[in-house]
Amino acid sequence: MRVLVTGAAGFVGRHLSAYLEAQGDVVVGVDRSDGPDLGDGAGWASLVERVAPDAVYHLGGWSDVGASWDDPAAAFRVNAEGTLHVLQACVGSGSRPKVLVVSSADVYGQVAPERLPIGEGAELCPITPYAASKVAADYLGVQAHRGYGLEVVRARAFNHLGPGQTARFVAPAIAARIVANEATGADVVPVGNVTPRRDFTDVRDVVRAYRALIVDGVPGEAYNVCSGVDLAIGELAERLVGLAVAPMRLVPDPDLQRPVETPVLRGDNTKLRAATGWAPEIDLDTTLADILDEHRRARRPASSTP
Repeated sequence: MRVLVTGAAGFVGRHLSAYLEAQGDVVVGVDRSDGPDLGDGAGWASLVERVAPDAVYHLGGWSDVGASWDDPAAAFRVNAEGTLHVLQACVGSGSRPKVLVVSSADVYGQVAPERLPIGEGAELCPITPYAASKVAADYLGVQAHRGYGLEVVRARAFNHLGPGQTARFVAPAIAARIVANEATGADVVPVGNVTPRRDFTDVRDVVRAYRALIVDGVPGEAYNVCSGVDLAIGELAERLVGLAVAPMRLVPDPDLQRPVETPVLRGDNTKLRAATGWAPEIDLDTTLADILDEHRRARRPASSTP
């Protein structure tokens, strides 16, 4: 299969590209450094026509939830208008590829505990500018399918983590502070709000789900990509601290707080499992150990050449 991956140089894009190649796919990856800007509709139309992919994985976009409060318009342009341009390019291409639009569990917003786990039929109630932009992208996928007959599958990804994720996200941010403490002997690990509960999946399991949805996902449908288990940020942090080489303690830092937090997100992955047979394979402790090891390797000085 010949595939086009947008956002290929990003955290998920790198893992996805490597996995697709391992499965025998021919991967053409583009990112903002070497491909059209997501605001360039004509550029995307030209690219998709030239590549002629059988499938498109649309991962490119604005991923920083917290930063979307600072520039909501930019987040919306990148995620909503950018998705529109990619979809229109696919509609107008000769290859008419199947498209996976990667949305987010943030589209569900604050869900009452009695309504958990969250199924795909839950009401979409975004509370952050990022989430609103993802609702728009999600429904642009619906319109492209119903209005143009394009084979579009929507993946609503819950929290994912693993090696290669930037320190703008909670697990690698805490891991970086732990590893810095290991180097200096400090024992304080600053954290933000540790009460929210999230549904975490290893990115290497997430990308398996994405390919499974391109192969077996039903066009027009949305699928939650999640573990089905929620965990408090505080417990995640404690597990990371427990892997440190010396005792450390978590200390709240008001500067790390977000304006609004969704208390609990836990998804129902029944629909994904039924359609594709997918199931998560990598346990959380393995993921956290891999993240810490990556940060430790990054701090080690390069060995000198004799």
